[in-house]
Parts: sequence; C-alpha cells; structure tokens
Amino acid sequence: MPTYILRRLLLSIPVLFGILFATFALARLIPGDPCRAMLGEKATKVVCDEFNHRHGLDKPIIVQFGVYVSEIAQGDFGTSFRYSKPITELLMERLPITVELSFAALLFSIIVGIPLGVISAVRHNTWVDVVTMMWANIGVSMPVFWLGLMLAYIFALTLKGTPFQLPPSGRLSAGLITIPFFEVWGLELTKGTFIYNISDFFSRMNIFNAVLTGNWEVFKDAAIHLILPAFALSTIPMALIARMTRSSMLEVLGQDYIRTARAKGLSQRAVILKHAFRNALLPLATVIGLSLGGLLGGAVLTETVFNLSGVGRILYDGITARDYGIVQGFTVVIAMFFVALNLIVDISYAYLDPRIRLN
Repeated sequence: MPTYILRRLLLSIPVLFGILFATFALARLIPGDPCRAMLGEKATKVVCDEFNHRHGLDKPIIVQFGVYVSEIAQGDFGTSFRYSKPITELLMERLPITVELSFAALLFSIIVGIPLGVISAVRHNTWVDVVTMMWANIGVSMPVFWLGLMLAYIFALTLKGTPFQLPPSGRLSAGLITIPFFEVWGLELTKGTFIYNISDFFSRMNIFNAVLTGNWEVFKDAAIHLILPAFALSTIPMALIARMTRSSMLEVLGQDYIRTARAKGLSQRAVILKHAFRNALLPLATVIGLSLGGLLGGAVLTETVFNLSGVGRILYDGITARDYGIVQGFTVVIAMFFVALNLIVDISYAYLDPRIRLN
C-alpha cells in the first residue's frame, strides 16, 4: 500500500504543474485590462503603466509565470489588486464557508441518494423504481439558482411563522457570536504560524467550531442556516449518486455469488447489505469524491442566492475586476482539492479492492 500511495503522489506532481500553467494562462486570456477594470476606463496610460509596474504585469509572460510558480512553492499566492490583501488571507476568510457548505451538501446527497438508489435497484421495474428515477432526473435538471430562490420563497415567506420556517440567507442569526475554539481552550498560538493558520481556518467553520467549544446554540443556528443552501446545492450530486447506486447495485445483484447467497437461505437484508452493497461501493467512491470537488467549484450561484460570502462570490468578483491574483489563487486551491480528492479516491479503491494495489 505505501508504494501504491507514493506512486499516486508522484503522478500528482505533473498534474499540479499543469494546473498552475493553465490557470495562469487562462487568467490572462480573460478580455479586459486589469488597470482599467480597477481604476475605470478613463485611467491614463501613465497611471496604467505605473499600475502594471507595481504589480509586475509589465514583465514578459514567462518571467511572470516563473515568479508565480516560485511564490506558490513558498505558499504565497500573491496580493489582490482589488482588496490590497494577501490572497492567502482572503482564502482563510472565504474558503471555510464554501468547505462547510460543500460538506453539508455532500452529506445530504449521500444520506438521501444512496438509500434511494438501493431501494430503486431492489424494487427494479416497479412503481417505486419509476418514481425514484423520475425524481433523480428532476434533481439533475433543476437549475440550482432557481431551486434556491424557490426554497427561500417557500420556507422563508410562505411558511413564515410556522415551525417549518427557515432563514433565507446568512450564516448566523444577528447577535450570535462565535469564539475560536483555540481561544476557548486557552491555547496561546502565535499569529501567522502554520498551527495558527490551520486552527483559524477550522474555527471559521461555524458548525465544527461550535462542536469543539460546546456552543450548542450556535451549532443549532448554523445548522438551520445551512439547510436551504446545502439542499439546493445537493440536488445534482444526490441524483447522480442515486442513479449510480442503482446501476451498480443492479449489476452486482445479477452476479452468481448473490444467487448462491440466496440459495444458502440468507435473508434479503443480509444479501443486500452484506454481499451486494459492499461490492457496489467501488464506483460510488468515484462519484462521491468527484461530487465533493464539483460542489467546491460549483457553489458560486448557491452562495450568491443565499448571500454567503464564500469562494464563489469572491471568485466572481475577481473575474469581473480582472483580479489575476484572486482568479489564480482560488482556482488553483480548488483544483488542488480536486487532485487531493482523486488521490483519496484512488487510495479508497485500493482499500476496497485489493486487486488494484497488486497491479
């Protein structure tokens, strides 16, 4: 297993370098001039020349790319033109919101999608199968922004004043304050160190921080605020997981060892859960892993509809402002998440099927 993991890690290096190059090149192919996007169309040539020189945009492209790669290697993602703040600092502020939303959406997808897929496969060609797959197709087809608006309208306005009312935006109710868990625990961490940055990153996830600090009022409020955006974001991966589970289960249920298990007199529950479902997990690992990566990269509309200041919002603002630092930094980090998730999926493959790591 260690050799298999090491081989996968080495194969990830050229992928990451290709991502850096593609991100750098595509950011500069965006139509428009960063200077005039930031300072307005009436900015003079002298002002723009000074702006480009200050941000290193007057150097040859190959030199800019070399500087960019060397800075990334040192953990420096540059500085934002628009906010005049380090990209790393902006990442620490915005990324936890998107990660929290994405994991909540993935949890919805797994909890609902897998049981629906299993039930649909077991009840193949019955009305249950037809209804389940119909809802799966609807889930894939519905635009996230439309569903988000409809959910906000129904649960925030139509059901206002009922026990089913849910907040349409934001992360916490007014007046609630979260204190980082390391401060509650009395840990004295030096600002700017690796341990401080990691601790600060996780403390910005309200639900995670509330669990560590035992603040159940914040936990409940943050969870309630996440229900609508997480459900809206989860519909597409939920449908994909349900359909993949059904397809994988149908393939496994037709195998000889399933018929043998039934011939031995095992209960239907034992056959489905112990024999069929465990062997149907392999393709599901890919779908779940890639779904999380897609959720991280596809939360732009959801964050906009529900007024969440995450990666999606700032990435959109960075593109409109031609802020290369934001576009490059946030895109590279999301891409790194994809690479890391693919690595985890490969390792899970080797764990679920020992034949893979022997190849």
